[in-house]
Amino acid sequence: MTPPPVPNPTPGTGPSTGPLAGVRVVELAGIGPGPFAAMVLADLGADVVRVDRPGGAGLAIDPAYDLTNRNKRSVLIDLKEDGGAGAVLDLAERADVFIEGYRPGVAERLGVGPDACLARNPRLVYGRMTGWGQDGPLADRAGHDIGYIAVTGTLGMIGRDGEAPTVPANLVGDYAGGSLYLVIGVLAALQHARAEGGRGQVVDAAVVDGAAHLATMIHGMMAAGGWQDRRGTNLLDGGCPFYGCYETSDGQYMAVGALEQRFYAEFVRLLELPDSAPARKEFDRWDELRAAVAARFHQRTRAEWTEVFEGSDACVAPVLSLREAPAHPHLAARGTFVEHTGIPQPAPAPRFSATPGSVRRGPALPGADTESVARDWGLPARAVAPLSDAPAPPAG
Repeated sequence: MTPPPVPNPTPGTGPSTGPLAGVRVVELAGIGPGPFAAMVLADLGADVVRVDRPGGAGLAIDPAYDLTNRNKRSVLIDLKEDGGAGAVLDLAERADVFIEGYRPGVAERLGVGPDACLARNPRLVYGRMTGWGQDGPLADRAGHDIGYIAVTGTLGMIGRDGEAPTVPANLVGDYAGGSLYLVIGVLAALQHARAEGGRGQVVDAAVVDGAAHLATMIHGMMAAGGWQDRRGTNLLDGGCPFYGCYETSDGQYMAVGALEQRFYAEFVRLLELPDSAPARKEFDRWDELRAAVAARFHQRTRAEWTEVFEGSDACVAPVLSLREAPAHPHLAARGTFVEHTGIPQPAPAPRFSATPGSVRRGPALPGADTESVARDWGLPARAVAPLSDAPAPPAG
């Protein structure tokens, strides 16, 4: 049975219906993969309480537009002040999952490390999100997505032959290699903790580990002699003339992925590729084939080529911008993008037939949910005080 499209949610704070409804998550505010992982859990229905610190997490972004904090609630706690660590531990005692993205040892020094949290809640899943991991020669060093994917070989395989590697934003490292592996780890550990006799544990999610793991198939192909350790020369990295992007007459691009013979035949027919063009298996003439394909694409606009390939199995699609993507007919029909509180954004993924996720709340403003969190989580008076005494959230 195919799940129905995600509906366009009405702004508000309705109850969760996702598969993680009832799961409580504490997130220590940070930047990058940690917040995105917590957002995924929140999209799936978890009650995520983000512990923000006075002054913010380090990025100059208006909290009202930080979509990685959607579906969450926020309290303000200064872990360096008296009572701060105790307030966080009180939250951890009532949580199922705890997420932090500090450098190794920082959470321990602040009094909210794994030992302290698990002592209060033995069934807690303690997720740690870092770039380098909790151990190793670089564990204590600063870093960013680009450096993590650089040393794993992942960055080095993206781009054109003879040119500098193409930086894939922070999608491959922070979010794919970091956030999603943390989510996988947390959910697996949560299943273990909830089993009979199960206990909590620490999940060490490192961007370097996840980014390396993403290339598992490529390592196998390389070992078998089917992949060159050189970017832009292989079947899936732009080296193949029928798997890549081509410019159109209006300066836009079409993406071609006609790998299989039957799809390639359809592609050649609709492109009206000249009979004089090299065959797909004439590997030593791939440069000529690429030039012939490029020449054809350059004769029409992106819109014209989109119409040509519409409804075919040629595996060709227009390359859309971020602003254009929500209007694509297929994505619009599925509800792949939604609008909430005036902000267009990707809908929760994946989809569930019985417990659909949704965008229930806009980005959590720092400290805006102190009272509701204290009430819903049953915090004692000694934990409520540090929350209530925190500075008010910034205006706007």
